[in-house]
Amino acid sequence: MGNIKTDIDLIQEVKVGSMAAYRTLVERYKDYVFTIAIRVLGNREDAEEAAQDAFVKVYKGISNFQGNSKFSTWLYRVVLNTAISYKRKKKIPMETLEDYKVIGAGEISKMQEYQHLEQKKFLQLALNTMLPDDVSVITLFYFKELSLEEMSEITGISVNTLKVKLFRARKRLSDTLGKILKREVTSLL
Repeated sequence: MGNIKTDIDLIQEVKVGSMAAYRTLVERYKDYVFTIAIRVLGNREDAEEAAQDAFVKVYKGISNFQGNSKFSTWLYRVVLNTAISYKRKKKIPMETLEDYKVIGAGEISKMQEYQHLEQKKFLQLALNTMLPDDVSVITLFYFKELSLEEMSEITGISVNTLKVKLFRARKRLSDTLGKILKREVTSLL
């Protein structure tokens, strides 16, 4: 057990050219990277491609890792940015809300369950029409339940700027939901 190397040890080895150390990092974080990518892209094939691209970027940019934060935080930022860029290029709808279980089905009545599913449907419709940056901020804050400080560490954006971005994203989400719900009500009448 004493032979297990830390991330920092592996990174130092990668910086001097060790492919074995890089393969160990990839093996250690492949599920983590794929999970992030699939949450953003919602499609296995696209997530696999984005994950591979992210690992290539990590390899090429490992010399930029200073060790001021945990490697997993730096990696999260690389993967998130790669997946968002990939989504922009391919115009892929943002992640589905099915991944986020808010209330257990056994704990609520069928009517409440139906209402909950309808709310998720409309929220997903609204998120699919929003800019990726807005969706990312909303996802990190509400679905991942990260603090503004954690979001700042991941995105490299200051807490004050994130507050503004979150405020504006919530406003746009509210406006978009209002339009969707108005159309829904109109179509019923």
